[in-house]
Amino acid sequence: MATKTVNIHEAKTQLSALLAAVQAGDEVIIAKANKPVARLVPIEAKPKQRTFGLHKGNVLYISDDFDAPLADAFWLGNGPL
Repeated sequence: MATKTVNIHEAKTQLSALLAAVQAGDEVIIAKANKPVARLVPIEAKPKQRTFGLHKGNVLYISDDFDAPLADAFWLGNGPL
């Protein structure tokens, strides 16, 4: 991630280019009188939150032995499931 420092005037006139650089992963520091006052960084995407019960009523078929214990052969790695 590259860091670029620009003054306020340059930030105003080249905002689109600076945002493109930020979208590419760069960081831009905006300075006033050579003193940093702001930082442009990419926003990290938040993982989507799972919704409980989203597919309730949509299950068409579940085997009768769905919750039956698995055979010992499965746990020992012997034979077919």
